[in-house]
Amino acid sequence: MAYEVEAPKYVRLAQTIQRRIEDGTYAPGTRVPSENQLVQAFGMSRPTVVRALELLKRDGWLESRQGYGTIVRGRPAVVENQDRRGRQALTRDESQTPGRLVEVGRVPAPARVASVLGVPKRAELLMRRFLVEEDGEPAELVSSYFPAGLVEGTELESAEALSGSTRAHLEARKKVRFDHVTERVSARLPERAEAELLDLPDGVPVLSILVVACDASGQALQVSDVLLPADRQELEDTYRLN
Repeated sequence: MAYEVEAPKYVRLAQTIQRRIEDGTYAPGTRVPSENQLVQAFGMSRPTVVRALELLKRDGWLESRQGYGTIVRGRPAVVENQDRRGRQALTRDESQTPGRLVEVGRVPAPARVASVLGVPKRAELLMRRFLVEEDGEPAELVSSYFPAGLVEGTELESAEALSGSTRAHLEARKKVRFDHVTERVSARLPERAEAELLDLPDGVPVLSILVVACDASGQALQVSDVLLPADRQELEDTYRLN
């Protein structure tokens, strides 16, 4: 049985600040509220606030400037790149991708996957979980979920790596048409099985890209949770000095 464990307070606070950066509440180049202000605003301890800010600095959302405080950098380049990697979940050819198919089977729908697919919580879904490797090391874990009725009569339940993408397979077999994709980026602690597959030490968070692929009516056809180890992401930024 799988259990959903709530992320630590500092991770949840980092996610909240990240969302405020993305929606423009905290604009690039401006200072974020002070530690004291964040403590008062969110009712959390100073150590929790400090850890959340450190996580956001490490991932490129914030930076410290001497004598000026903590500044919003904006959406880091690495996240833009991860968005592109997120879309690869729809077009990846498993048979041609370095890595291995870890698991295929019917599973109860995780809460946030159920909400975007529009099915009841714990409804049965098909999951395909693929571990992508780079130079023989785990690089990302992709768990793709499909409505049970959509996969009937397809090869998606096969325990063998698919030749061609899941998108191409569904469009050819089920006559559905993928129209648009929504991607949601967040940070969380991995579940035990996820941490083991990604070879992560205890306490290391992952960046999660929830890729929701829909038809023209907005009906979700596939949801993929792409997990990237936060401690292995590198940022590179080049800018001019005024």
